Amino acid sequence: MINIVIFGAPGAGKGTQAQLLAEKFDFLHISTGDLLRQEVAMGTPVGLRAKAIMDRGDLVGDDIVVALLGRALETRSTHPNPEAQLDQWDVERKGMPRRPEGCIIDGFPRTVQQAQTLEFLMRKLKRTIDCVVAIDVPRDELVRRIHERAAISNRSDDTADVIRHRIEEYDLKTKPVLDYYKVSGRLVTVDGSEEISRTNNRICQIINLVSHLKNER
Repeated sequence: MINIVIFGAPGAGKGTQAQLLAEKFDFLHISTGDLLRQEVAMGTPVGLRAKAIMDRGDLVGDDIVVALLGRALETRSTHPNPEAQLDQWDVERKGMPRRPEGCIIDGFPRTVQQAQTLEFLMRKLKRTIDCVVAIDVPRDELVRRIHERAAISNRSDDTADVIRHRIEEYDLKTKPVLDYYKVSGRLVTVDGSEEISRTNNRICQIINLVSHLKNER
């Protein structure tokens, strides 16, 4: 079982790659962005707080994001009541739930403090972050992709001003996370400006190598 963090600026394709990898490797996919948007859609108190922050392009506070992530990791990874979690796991022919072989997290961590918190959460679950894949895309391409997405998604955080602010927030607060993981030797950077399939193939090679090395220990 390996656990991956997929990392990149807004528009880098984290969500797309994470979904493809989750299907291919039977990973549990946890997207903090999706978790937040679910809270917004349900109109929960957390969702109402998060929406105002997200609409400005700011990072949602650690108290909110960590609480949602911790809940997702604990309930979906340990599945104390499998019958209640059938929508989270593939079902084999006999109808028995099958636990995912690993976990892929996208949209978190976005600050060094969040990275440290994630380490703590994973230790509680007797897991480790085995690899951090950073998808590198030039800024002009990021802006083009987000504008293109905005044309079809109607997301309130995809306006021109918010896009610029989100990228600035990434440069200021999130890029230092790369150095945090680089020091521990877990960071791998891939070119995300190519076709989705080529980027995905490269990430798959990385995951296979990490899995092989971990199994040899």
